[in-house]
Amino acid sequence: MQYDGSGHIDLEQERIEILNAFKGLLRATKDRSREETKLIRKAFDIALDAHKDMRRKSGEPYIYHPISVAKICAEEMGLEPTAIVCALLHDTVEDTHLTLQDIEDLFGPTVRKIIDGLTKIPEVFDENTSIQAENFRKMILTISDDFRVVLIKLADRLHNMRTLQSMKPEKQLKIASETKFLYAPLAHRLGLYPIKSELEDLSMKYCEADVYREIEAKLKSTQDVRNRFIRRFVAPIREALQEQGYQFEIKARTKSISSIWRKMQTKDIPFEEVFDVFALRIILDTPPDREKSDCWRVYSVVTDFYQPSPERLRDWVSTPRANGYESLHTTVMSPQGRWVEVQIRSERMDDIAEHGLAAHYKYKESKTEENKFDRWIAEIRELLDNPDASALDFVNDFKLNLFNDEIYVFTPKGELRVLPTGSTILDFAYDIHTEIGNHCIGAKVNNRLVPLSYQLQNGDQLEILTSKKQKPNDEWLRFVVSAKAKQRIKQALNEERKVIAADGKEILERKFKQFGIHMSAENIRALERHFHLDSASTLYYKIAKGKLDLAQLRELNIQQGAIVLERKIRSKKIKGSDDSLLHEGINTDTDTIIIGEDFKGFDYTLAKCCSPIPGDGIFGFITISSGIKIHRFNCPNAMHLLSKLAYRCLKATWQSSALVERVAAIRIIGIDQLGLVNRLTEIISRQNNINMKSISFETNDGVFEGRIKVLVYDTAQLEQLTRKFEQVEGVKSVTRWDAAVDNEELS
Repeated sequence: MQYDGSGHIDLEQERIEILNAFKGLLRATKDRSREETKLIRKAFDIALDAHKDMRRKSGEPYIYHPISVAKICAEEMGLEPTAIVCALLHDTVEDTHLTLQDIEDLFGPTVRKIIDGLTKIPEVFDENTSIQAENFRKMILTISDDFRVVLIKLADRLHNMRTLQSMKPEKQLKIASETKFLYAPLAHRLGLYPIKSELEDLSMKYCEADVYREIEAKLKSTQDVRNRFIRRFVAPIREALQEQGYQFEIKARTKSISSIWRKMQTKDIPFEEVFDVFALRIILDTPPDREKSDCWRVYSVVTDFYQPSPERLRDWVSTPRANGYESLHTTVMSPQGRWVEVQIRSERMDDIAEHGLAAHYKYKESKTEENKFDRWIAEIRELLDNPDASALDFVNDFKLNLFNDEIYVFTPKGELRVLPTGSTILDFAYDIHTEIGNHCIGAKVNNRLVPLSYQLQNGDQLEILTSKKQKPNDEWLRFVVSAKAKQRIKQALNEERKVIAADGKEILERKFKQFGIHMSAENIRALERHFHLDSASTLYYKIAKGKLDLAQLRELNIQQGAIVLERKIRSKKIKGSDDSLLHEGINTDTDTIIIGEDFKGFDYTLAKCCSPIPGDGIFGFITISSGIKIHRFNCPNAMHLLSKLAYRCLKATWQSSALVERVAAIRIIGIDQLGLVNRLTEIISRQNNINMKSISFETNDGVFEGRIKVLVYDTAQLEQLTRKFEQVEGVKSVTRWDAAVDNEELS
């Protein structure tokens, strides 16, 4: 914001900066005609007028946001002028006086359709519906009609994440969790790797701020060393390629912070032991008919100087990934004893790798590319064909389609099929056709008979065996990983369930008649409450299956054909007050945590999945059956709760005055040494006001893993203890230990 000497906003200076920002957008928009430039300017003028009285949380004029979104579309996605027009107008219908009809009158039906897809749903949903999930589904509905909706939405989300610092902390976490859960995988699936990486990094910046800052600092401190190493490593390759007459460019790319953190977690190693902190990319200027052969020739040049690892060769040139990604990856050993990843690709491949789906449409004359993307869009269309699925179910199924890793299998006739890693023969059967999936009894894999649960391997050739007598059952859902298979099985089960429920309804009607009860909606709801069921269909189904005792109808209070249930008064008394319950997370002092803005009187429990202690960033989650549970922001379940069920999340803060001991668990890994356990327990005993609750150690071939539970008052105490443990000889890593994702904590 620009201020004059009196502290007022300098509107004239602001106007100049807005115009400069728009000029920057025009420079970023390539290949535009004079008419298209006029349309972009018209869209800018309309957006500027519509948003003239609006400002963002940061205080800056709102128009900066649509300009920035449009610039991301132009500069980082390579989208054409129509998409730029839509990006400039994307918030006008939702936030201003403009209507969809106004948009159509000014810019035509195509722009209207895209803006409609980008506009949030205004209706009010029931309390069990995630509005964010509904918005996401509506956006995806348009993907088969116009892919630009999704790309503009990603650009919108990216700019919101880049400017998230002006939001309240609890809002930051909700948006960051949602981004990590849905939008980053979506960007990956669309082939937008730079945007996917940035979304993941920005999410981590707010969800795991301490770890983010630590890795960021280490990357900066090692930058000079990395640059010197890269120059020495690249020199002989560059010279050899120049001698052979190749036109090329070599780039070094540092891995994203989130990617490094994932590697540290999965391999349980410190930052210093992550070997592939960066990757080299060799980009060839070569015609399409020579791309594949030239990539392999360059691979030969690289391996002439450096020894490759056969296990780490990835040929996505011969068989592109499902999102269209093509590249030849190898990992080679440098003379300094360091592994280096080298990616070899053409300029066309690099454009698709950078701009994903947007670049695919630029090269759509390539039949292979077209088939891959069109097939995926067809899969999404199938997911949308199920009107009975809730928004949350859709999001879950859709996310399954955003898989990172794929396997390649073949039909009996040699047709290649791409499936998610972990797929079974049922996934394959449903990928071929729904009817084949519904009647599948097994398969021959490489001429060997295998059961439904068999997990497919790369290169398997399958022949599906079917029977008309076979039909899906609940057990099948455990055998499949693909979204299509899960949805088709659920559809089949629901159809069967409807038939059974219809029988149950008839049985209930007869029983109601017998006991003089009216068959009304009010009585059905009363019966649902009596049996603690969530819907009438569940009631009918359980009756048909004989799982409910309808003889209980005799015991109900029937007045003039209506069921009258006694109202139960819920006690607000907190169960349990002994120390053992306190230490396991049951709240015995309702003033230790403030729920919402300033409410202290709520009953709550501390979630066992993350065991929060004073000093942790926390939020409350309203469960269905267990009241409010308090979770840490970096809890294993936090991303799921904050992204999909944000409407059930509450702000929560610790009372600084409250001194209550809480359980904290620590995981220690190191080299086993005589007397090590004794040294660790001595440290605990010497720490003031810290008591040990439990300790367990396991050793395997000289490496130990220990888990210690201690009682502490806050995170400061825990961090002090952690630093003491790290100083013990033989200890390699000390981390806070959380339970795995626990469905019980979410209910």
